[in-house]
Amino acid sequence: MADVDTERLIPIVTGIQLNAELGDRPLAYRIEQAVREYLAAALPQRPAGELPPLAPAVVSDVFYLNTEALQSRPTISIGGPGVNAVSAMLVEQLPTALAIDDTLLIQMDLEGDDLRSAVWGMNHLDTVRACDTFLAKGYLDTFLKRVIAREELNS
Repeated sequence: MADVDTERLIPIVTGIQLNAELGDRPLAYRIEQAVREYLAAALPQRPAGELPPLAPAVVSDVFYLNTEALQSRPTISIGGPGVNAVSAMLVEQLPTALAIDDTLLIQMDLEGDDLRSAVWGMNHLDTVRACDTFLAKGYLDTFLKRVIAREELNS
């Protein structure tokens, strides 16, 4: 199998604990699908067989933290600090874009250069609600517009 070009990836990170695998990983796949759809509509069509310039990939927090090349990529972390080591790291590094009743949070820098986000709740149901809100209220779109703008600037 050929090496994966990490320079194209948008990691969507979940924890490796059983609760995260059972609850957050399906949410991450949902976000991954939304990212694929957004990128397909927003980026110019490529000739058949040519790889897209950006691609989402669901990965574990352990893989992400042990793969230095991924840590400089735009990142979406799903699940709270108790089940996702990347969210635990980001909780102190990212501003809160949205908090509802201290039960769900969307953390991301809406105006700066930090292209990382954390989407989580105090329990699984709240994390589901946080992901729903991330998608429905345009946070993912805002994030991806900034990712595309950065990629175009760097190409």
